[in-house]
Amino acid sequence: MPEYLYDSLHMGRSSIDLYANDVGAPFVDIKSFAAYVGGSPTNISVGARRLGLKTALLTGLGQDPVGDFIQHFLQQEGVETQFSPRKPGHRTSAVILGIEPPDKFPLVYYRDNCADIELTIDDVLAAPVAQSRVFQFAGTNLSKEPSRSATLFGAELAKQAGSEVVLDIDFRPDQWHDPRAFGVALRSALRLVDIAIGTEDEINAAMLTDTSQMSLTHSQISDTRVSGDIDAAIATMLEMGPTALLQKRGEEGVRVHLKHDDGSIEQIDAPGFPVEVYNILGAGDAFGAGFLYGHVKGWGWYKSARLGNACGAIVVTQHGCANFTPTYDEVMAFVDSKGGF
Repeated sequence: MPEYLYDSLHMGRSSIDLYANDVGAPFVDIKSFAAYVGGSPTNISVGARRLGLKTALLTGLGQDPVGDFIQHFLQQEGVETQFSPRKPGHRTSAVILGIEPPDKFPLVYYRDNCADIELTIDDVLAAPVAQSRVFQFAGTNLSKEPSRSATLFGAELAKQAGSEVVLDIDFRPDQWHDPRAFGVALRSALRLVDIAIGTEDEINAAMLTDTSQMSLTHSQISDTRVSGDIDAAIATMLEMGPTALLQKRGEEGVRVHLKHDDGSIEQIDAPGFPVEVYNILGAGDAFGAGFLYGHVKGWGWYKSARLGNACGAIVVTQHGCANFTPTYDEVMAFVDSKGGF
């Protein structure tokens, strides 16, 4: 087995996340916010680092105080930031989030002139892609150039080097000029992916070709839900490249779909850990961190997914995401309190 400098390299979004302190209040009545660090690959890099992996982050930060805020936090956490360039003339992104449990969590992205979407092929070449056991990226990376080409290039380099490529599908409809473009971009990347992770909506969105498959539960595009035959979508995705697809199912846990050489698909159900939900935002990223830790450590699909579920369960009881992801000792104590794996 080759020697790696890093267990995982994470590429994509970073932001300052402003979470409402007025939990349960309608968005128009929010009086104050708490500032945390966010962005799917960034959250996963922090969560995996807290568990014990050696992680590096490839994101773009503006030459602004918000970029300083994110970089400072990551350095305190021990995430390697030297490969995350500052982008003159571009701003570090921001997200504003409301918290209205149990099922309403409105959020607004501020990603105009965004620094992380300016990642280039040169930035990828300067990063330790081939020296990382896992190269993980998010679907939002593919929404615009130059990040789209840079991400695909990074996945190509990782594949050539024998590193595992992990995709967080990360469907954010309001980041795309057309939701069908998301499907086109995702499908173009699947040939390079070993493991894909997503919810039912995200898996269906990856296969989206027709707006008749979309339904709007609210007037805003950010609330898009995508319907479809989930089993057919999973089978098609696995045919396109990945050997494993992890279907996040909320409180039911995760279903792992494994493609075998004979074309058959094996399913492994990893149940969740029941908790009282405070805030669901970031639970999927916490899952990704926990799963990657177990996977890198050779725990197997079931136990790795269960660890991911435990990390997600802890985060849904907290106010934010990256700032509240558990350490290894914390998550193992939680698992033990729930009867173990």
